[in-house]
Amino acid sequence: MSVIVNGERRELPEGTSVADAVSGATGRSGPETAGVAAALNGEVVRRADWSATTLQEADRLEVLTAVQGG
Repeated sequence: MSVIVNGERRELPEGTSVADAVSGATGRSGPETAGVAAALNGEVVRRADWSATTLQEADRLEVLTAVQGG
């Protein structure tokens, strides 16, 4: 299926979860995703729901990472 992740079209297998897509986009999973947020079609997805939220054809997922600096 074709979805947009951070503005780029990607082909992902049917049944891909938000958690899977975040891991693919950041290279991090599980506890390593602290400071990462996900928005699906303009709506924030709670981290607790990432594994249960399945992406659909033409969805738009934005994966955001908090950055500190000065």
